[in-house]
Amino acid sequence: MTRTSPDHKARQPFLSRPGVRRFLPFVLISAVALIFIFENRSDVEIRLLVPIVTMPLWGALLIAWALGMLACVFTVRRRSSRHSRQPR
Repeated sequence: MTRTSPDHKARQPFLSRPGVRRFLPFVLISAVALIFIFENRSDVEIRLLVPIVTMPLWGALLIAWALGMLACVFTVRRRSSRHSRQPR
């Protein structure tokens, strides 16, 4: 029988790691959102303050999705940096 030393860490299963458990819902929701975005291929008219722009719906949805992801990244980064500066 093989013995393991006390300082040898047991390997965690891939899906039970905290980083994977936080990242997996993001990947699944993003995949569904991108499928939805690229399935909508009709042209739409969008009013940008004054001008009216005609563009494919997938382009408008992709821009909105990218802006949402950018806002999420800034929010998460700001929240993590704010918590790391607090004294203990």
